[in-house]
Amino acid sequence: MNNRFGGVIWTNHALERLRERKISQSQAYLAYDRPDNKRYAATKGAWVCTRKVGPQIIEVVASQNERKEWVIMSVWSKPAFGFTAKENKIVSFGEKIVQKILKRLFGRRQEKFKKPLND
Repeated sequence: MNNRFGGVIWTNHALERLRERKISQSQAYLAYDRPDNKRYAATKGAWVCTRKVGPQIIEVVASQNERKEWVIMSVWSKPAFGFTAKENKIVSFGEKIVQKILKRLFGRRQEKFKKPLND
């Protein structure tokens, strides 16, 4: 892994996290360079850049140093919302809501009003 990949500086910490978490440097760079979402990080002056890559969301913490060069400080991934590894598919937010409503309306009702087997 290159500590100057993509024209930005990668800290040793970020490179270690990439190796530990089995995230490619190009995926992390894509999250930084073309994020789906960007928000302030807990560290003053830093940003968390987020991008969905396949079934996961990759987040990169970046900030500018005193020479105005971008520095990647850390990287991690988490499952994308709605992804279920069991089904291997993405379930939309709307589908999940409908599934929960139907389960509450019909799932419990059927159990509640079942006749005993010995009648």
